[in-house]
Amino acid sequence: MSEDLSQDQSPEKETLHNVTPLNGLYENWFLDYASYVILDRAVPHIHDGLKPVQRRILHSLKEMDDGRFNKAANVIGNTMKYHPHGDASIGDAMVQIGQKNLLIDTQGNWGDPITGDSAAAPRYIEARLSKFANEVVFNPDTTEWQLSYDGRNREPVTLPVKFPLLLAQGAEGIAVGLATKIMPHNFIELIDGSIEILRGNRPSLLPDFPTGGMADCSAYNEGLRGGKIRVRAKIVERDKKTLAITEIPFSTTTGGLMDSIVAANDKGKIKIKKIEDNTARDVEIIVHLAPGISPDVTIDALYAFTDCELSISPNTCVIRDEKPHFMSVNDILVESTNNTRELLRQELQIRLDELKEKIFFSSLLKIFIQEGMYKHPDYETSGNFDNVVEVLNGLFEPFFTQFYRQILPEDYKKLIDKPMSSITRFDVKKADEVMKNLENEIKEVKHHLRHLTDYAIDWFEMLKKKFGEGRQRKTELRTFDRVEAAQVALANVKLYVNRTDGFIGSGLRKDEFVCDCSDLDEIIVFREDGRCIITRVQDKTFVGKDIIHVAVFKKNDERTVYNMIYKDGPSGTSYIKRFSVVGVTRDKEYDLTKGGKGSKVLYFTANPNGEAEVVSIALKPHSKLRKLQMDIDFAEIAIKGRGSMGNIVSKYPLKKITLKSKGVSTLSGRKIWYDEILKRLNVDGRGKYLGEFDGDDKILTVLSNGSYELSSFDLSNHFDDKMILIEKYNPEKVYTIIHFEGKAKNYFVKRFLFENTAIGKQTSLISDEAGSKLVLISGASQPVVKVDQLKGKTQTPENVELNLADLIDVKGMKAMGNRLSQHEVQTIELLTEHDDAEDVPDPVAEVSLEEAVESELQDEKAEQDVPQKDEEKQDPAAEASEKPAKKVDFEITNPDDIEIDDSGQLGLF
Repeated sequence: MSEDLSQDQSPEKETLHNVTPLNGLYENWFLDYASYVILDRAVPHIHDGLKPVQRRILHSLKEMDDGRFNKAANVIGNTMKYHPHGDASIGDAMVQIGQKNLLIDTQGNWGDPITGDSAAAPRYIEARLSKFANEVVFNPDTTEWQLSYDGRNREPVTLPVKFPLLLAQGAEGIAVGLATKIMPHNFIELIDGSIEILRGNRPSLLPDFPTGGMADCSAYNEGLRGGKIRVRAKIVERDKKTLAITEIPFSTTTGGLMDSIVAANDKGKIKIKKIEDNTARDVEIIVHLAPGISPDVTIDALYAFTDCELSISPNTCVIRDEKPHFMSVNDILVESTNNTRELLRQELQIRLDELKEKIFFSSLLKIFIQEGMYKHPDYETSGNFDNVVEVLNGLFEPFFTQFYRQILPEDYKKLIDKPMSSITRFDVKKADEVMKNLENEIKEVKHHLRHLTDYAIDWFEMLKKKFGEGRQRKTELRTFDRVEAAQVALANVKLYVNRTDGFIGSGLRKDEFVCDCSDLDEIIVFREDGRCIITRVQDKTFVGKDIIHVAVFKKNDERTVYNMIYKDGPSGTSYIKRFSVVGVTRDKEYDLTKGGKGSKVLYFTANPNGEAEVVSIALKPHSKLRKLQMDIDFAEIAIKGRGSMGNIVSKYPLKKITLKSKGVSTLSGRKIWYDEILKRLNVDGRGKYLGEFDGDDKILTVLSNGSYELSSFDLSNHFDDKMILIEKYNPEKVYTIIHFEGKAKNYFVKRFLFENTAIGKQTSLISDEAGSKLVLISGASQPVVKVDQLKGKTQTPENVELNLADLIDVKGMKAMGNRLSQHEVQTIELLTEHDDAEDVPDPVAEVSLEEAVESELQDEKAEQDVPQKDEEKQDPAAEASEKPAKKVDFEITNPDDIEIDDSGQLGLF
């Protein structure tokens, strides 16, 4: 029976030998498919920076190029001769090339990548090659060709692009097993980088996005895998109720950005009243804020919770030597620059060969005619072409040394095809002149070949000069501070507490209300047993019974100080301590007492600015106690860590603790710095030190448009990019400015005190007339400037140094001031700033704009009426009025002798 079974199975075994396993087919076919997608679909080539479909579109456009626009549908149809994947993929790729505004001149509605609008149908839009593309991309003599997919046409393997096109346009594609994402870079910076490479330096490229915005490229990693770019929208504060988004992050659209803002508002992350899209040629998204919402905090929240900030991970994968390679953008630029240099060498060599051929044939023709070879009997009687070649070889033999190469039969063929009319009209003099010009051009080409690097540098300089206009950087490079979502989340959750049962949460609406908070906040809880715990906001959470304090926890907050008196359970001794809770593990209990069983908190306060109160303590009567009442000032207790035991209050039982007087802060002012890179305030010592701030202290900022603003020292504040001065506001500090008044057409100087205006209100320091501008501001008591002026009617140049403190006394902030000079001012330069003299404010009459203009007109009229010979004569009274007031120095020995009258003048009695 077994023998019969084996006989039945033998034919099946024989059949299996002829079958290919399915896993083998899958392995081979999948590798073929992956290779095809990587090489021929998704990844650009390093030399021309193009994917196959893009290359075929440009080749087709060149093939159809007659200087006029072609319907996109016609270009797509012609490209289908080379690209076997249908018209839709060709049309989409063509629109993407056209939207980059570099290689294709477009006509019609090509869509907008900023708004996300799609292009019109291919039959409605037109395209042609740009001048830049014709200059840089094509040269049939240096192009390597291959047959198209059906063998009927030739197409380029790669185009001879003499420019880092890949880095200029960027690229993105998903293949099988890998992907590429190359950022676009600035046109001019790429050219400058190529020039630096040719000079032997390594470039350092950073992206530049067509949508503008801001980018933090500190972790760019030259575009390699693992790098990251943070891109942000540009948000401008129009007023305290309105924000305007004027530039959007790369890889998003205005519609998508607005959707993300609306979604964040619906989730309660931000609170806005209305959002409008006014985008036309330029981006303008208007965000109207809800009443009482801070614009600075909203800006941070937009970056934290919406697409106003995105993170992009570059991945520069390119095709090189028929294989995918991961390269840095700087290495790609080096490769592209060397490729451009080689293409320029090939073009020069081809041109040199062409010039040599022209001289060769011109010399051949000249000898043929001058020596009368065309009339030689043997030449005229030669019957066939072979005989002609033999005769001409004999006739040209004495002249062989004059030619750079051997004369071929094809050269004789070209010679004898010359019509007799051109031979008889041959002008020897003109032919010599042509050959001389050719020789000069040959010398020039050979010079370029010997100095190929300099020639390549000149090529890139030409490109920048010819095509670089209007291609300046659009994206502002910045270093961003990291916005903590919990710090800017909207307080849209109400926190409640059940102290007795030990529950906290947002769902306990029948219990005691604590505060508003966000769903990202952490909550700190203190209990009567001397333990604390930090936990997240939830609907209902058990944290332990007998809660004495609940609040939003701020991590690393060293200014919130807790004052506590507790009784140690085992010993009965009372202790006093002051501590901060800086960093903890969430949902872990911490014991603030000695840890003994039965310990209990007797007194507790939380002080956001380190306040230290005075308490009265009453002790229970005891035979050993003479004094049952005492006062304790928490200011005398050092602030330590949460685990400290504290100081002993009494070993005897306490009867009662009452607050005697509220305390003041025992902490020094908060030291604030301004980081000029991040344009934000900080307490970490980065940037310019502004001083110690406390209470109602303010920050003064002056803008380049001649206005100033006072702001709080909140670390969430944003500051204008056009700010020229930032420092701690001192209402007694005198400032000096020089400003140009647009109506009077003159420079004025004034000294004044900044008024203590409301926070956030911008107030102008200069005239509102057109042309008015702020030239200089100084907070020194003795600022010295150099003024270049033209003196007199002869316009004689003169340089003078002026101490501005001597030109004018302190006046009101709105005063026009005094003229800086009676002559025409050319330039003003601040030389030095001295603080060696104190300014005493002395109110004087303010000069209005009308008075200043009238004075200016009178001065001009007086100059015209006074004869030339009397120019040096002046009225003594007028001369005295122009001189600065004489300062009288005196010493005050008794401050009680100082009197200030109603006008504000100082006096002595």
